[in-house]
Amino acid sequence: QVQLVESGGGLVQAGGSLRVSCAASGFIFRDCAMGWFRQAPGLEREFVGAVSRAGGSTLYGDSVKGRFTISRDNAKKTVALQMSSLKTEDTAVYYCAAQYGGLSSKGPEYDYWGQGTQVTVSS
Repeated sequence: QVQLVESGGGLVQAGGSLRVSCAASGFIFRDCAMGWFRQAPGLEREFVGAVSRAGGSTLYGDSVKGRFTISRDNAKKTVALQMSSLKTEDTAVYYCAAQYGGLSSKGPEYDYWGQGTQVTVSS
């Protein structure tokens, strides 16, 4: 049974930092590129970033570039999103996703999705 379980969301003040993580099971983690997406109420899902299978390459959405960092640990089957210089517009539910293939910013190309974790940035 495939599972992606996000954790670490919460409430943080603007300008602060937060780290969310995703634990994977039920599939060959090292064979998948991993991505993070987010969705705020009333808005479309937005690509945040992705990391390649071995962790050597990353891709970020323009709105988070330079502020967010993705990393993965294939031995632990986890992927993390370190967020800094947070803004109120970063408030959203953050989703972890996995896909067999290379880096992609396109949600439909991802095979597995987590349930999401809420991140709220207050002013």
